[in-house]
Amino acid sequence: MDDKDIDTEIHPLKNNDGKFQESNVTDPEKETVSKKQSGLSRLSRCRTAAFFSALFLCLAVVFAFSFIIPCPVRPYSQRTWIAQYDSAGTFGFLSTEDVNQDKVKDVIFLVKTDNTSNFNVSCMDKGFQSPCTFLVALSGTNGSALWIIPVADEVQLAECGIQNLGGVKSGCLIIGTPYFASAIDSQTGKQLWTENTSTEANAVVKGPVVKIPDVNGDDIQDFILIFTVENELRIVTLSGHRGDCLRKDISIGTREQAGHHIFVTKTGAQYVLFYKGDVIEGYSINNLYSRNVEAESKNVAFNQDPDWEKRFNHSGGYIPLLPVSSSGDVLYLITVPGKYYKNLLIVKSEVSELLDGQKLNSLWSLNTSNIISKPALGYFKKNLLSVIIEVGIGNGRKKVIIIESNSGSIQWQLEMNVGISNPNPATLSTGDHRSIFLFWGSLNMDTNETMEPKDNLYMFHPTLPNVLLVAPCVSMSP
Repeated sequence: MDDKDIDTEIHPLKNNDGKFQESNVTDPEKETVSKKQSGLSRLSRCRTAAFFSALFLCLAVVFAFSFIIPCPVRPYSQRTWIAQYDSAGTFGFLSTEDVNQDKVKDVIFLVKTDNTSNFNVSCMDKGFQSPCTFLVALSGTNGSALWIIPVADEVQLAECGIQNLGGVKSGCLIIGTPYFASAIDSQTGKQLWTENTSTEANAVVKGPVVKIPDVNGDDIQDFILIFTVENELRIVTLSGHRGDCLRKDISIGTREQAGHHIFVTKTGAQYVLFYKGDVIEGYSINNLYSRNVEAESKNVAFNQDPDWEKRFNHSGGYIPLLPVSSSGDVLYLITVPGKYYKNLLIVKSEVSELLDGQKLNSLWSLNTSNIISKPALGYFKKNLLSVIIEVGIGNGRKKVIIIESNSGSIQWQLEMNVGISNPNPATLSTGDHRSIFLFWGSLNMDTNETMEPKDNLYMFHPTLPNVLLVAPCVSMSP
């Protein structure tokens, strides 16, 4: 074997080691690379330490809030609850809003009673005679009383959910007898202000209240009250801040009106629609407010809609709404949201008709003679608004009809017994963008007169059109 090969086998790395050692001695660039690698190694260790320090801090905060700092105790939410008031009278008023800020809507209603043993306040505390009317707020979670306050001997009008009333987030306006207006803070039940409305003793106040922009410069919206004295229709403007009278009452017609409805056009213009018989008269807020304001003090400008104003009747001083189907008396006016703006549903004793909210022409009409309750809005199909209407068909029977608002076509109907009281139908929203339809009545076909009459609350959802549910533990009997 060659001596060179033997030397290679004995020292296989001799030449490489020599080159490496020589390179370390003679190559300064590799020294720089080695120093950079050492610096990066130290930086990596610092980043790792910083990461674990932040992670430890976060875990410490989580454990502190989980085990050391106690969580606030929220009221236990019951599936059902009952609040009972003995020897008490009720009113056709009910409002829901989050009074105690627990993200659950609470219930506000009126009750008249002289049994105040369970109340922490009496009628005499506010200078009222017993029995008097109380405004009550109950928790939506368990029915416990959040606050109770006596508001009047008799109540003509109550409206809650008025934003910025008296400077608070939300308030209730009470019109009592003798004639005064009172504002209540919805969250605390505290009385914000009480003022005499300066109306006559035989005045009848009609709701709803007309909210108007600030007219006295205190940055709080004001409102107009509408009332009748015998056969005369009058209005009065009150301050939303303190309730004082801004404009004295003035007559706007010598014919008593059956009711009024507030409609807002796509331009934000607000109109009050007065109706009686088959006549509907529209008044802009500017028109109503300017009637009792001197020419030199007309410094408030209200929105007016050009499409509506071009129909203004100068001789009558109002905007006439003339439905195509003019037969029958107007019973209800209902605002129906449309694709681009709101429309107006006119429910008459013989026919129901939808008017375009801007052009005021008829979109559709449907024969709905003998309407027996106020219709309600809901969603039979996803994102497509419908109207539920109840019409009488004779012999103590009624037909429940669900109508598509765009076309007026019938989507669902059912015949049943009217029952003894027949409250208005209602709807509840669901997570699938449709509604649960609720209505009272009886499906009992037995005509045996010895049976006790009874009303049930029925629930219907469009996903199961052939299934009708009876609400548990909810029924009425005489």
